[in-house]
Amino acid sequence: MRHNRDEKRFDRRPGHLKSMLSNMTNDLVVFGRIKTTTPKAKALRRYAERMITLGKDGTLAARRRAMAFMRSKEAVTKLFDVVAPQYKERNGGYTRILKLGVRPGDNAAMAFIELVEGASKAPVEEKPKAKKAAAKPRAKAPAKKASTTAPAKEKAKKTVAQKETAEKKPKTTAKARSGA
Repeated sequence: MRHNRDEKRFDRRPGHLKSMLSNMTNDLVVFGRIKTTTPKAKALRRYAERMITLGKDGTLAARRRAMAFMRSKEAVTKLFDVVAPQYKERNGGYTRILKLGVRPGDNAAMAFIELVEGASKAPVEEKPKAKKAAAKPRAKAPAKKASTTAPAKEKAKKTVAQKETAEKKPKTTAKARSGA
């Protein structure tokens, strides 16, 4: 029986569960927003908020604890240098869950989980858009005359003749040409 066991396992072994939550936390920190099922988002919120709290602490011990869970140097660096400083004045509530409806394949409840305030925009690095060159007005192309079908038939005959001659010619390789 599972009396007083409040942790959702999602029918996974403990190692797989920890790995899944770690990877989802990494993605949330790096990208700022991820799409997942609603129960997974609710479970992830607990771990993501703990990692942001460690990031706000900023000590070497906190960085090592975050690294022990997240196991991604890139994500931990971004957490401590970019994400956590944005929440210095905030006491918890760093994530938000936006419900999306159900997934068509299996009818699972889907949701976005994202970092709140300006942090959701900071992790997603947008490339600056290139400015479009001023479009020059194009001169109109001369009107085409109605073509007859005779030139098209001649063209088709030429291509058929070219195919037949190509099939008759023996194919030579580079070795045969060089005399090797």
